[in-house]
Amino acid sequence: MSDTPPASPDSPGYDEMTRDIAEVPAVEVIVTVAVNLMSAAAVKLGLAPQEGDGDKYKDLDEARKLIHALAGLLDGSATEISSFHAAPLRDGLKSLQLAFREASLVPDEPGHGPGEKYTGPIYG
Repeated sequence: MSDTPPASPDSPGYDEMTRDIAEVPAVEVIVTVAVNLMSAAAVKLGLAPQEGDGDKYKDLDEARKLIHALAGLLDGSATEISSFHAAPLRDGLKSLQLAFREASLVPDEPGHGPGEKYTGPIYG
């Protein structure tokens, strides 16, 4: 956690931050959140880019939660974002789901893995 208190309406710069976020299109916010979820899930799957450090961060329970949240976000926003944005995010989700299946000592049955409630069964 950060020691910095959250900005309040009395804080200098609060109006500028509010104005900045107000100018960001919803699609960009959705895509940014999705990419953050994907990155966090990759790290929790042990796919960290640091050489040899991947297993240090591996936590399949946490990865499951992140992948499930990503699948829900993509499913819920499918009609709101264009296929231009959605297609690569769906590809990334599928890659994470396959990596999760491979990393699991006892893989889930197809259709019961993380996010498969939204995407359908992943076979790998």
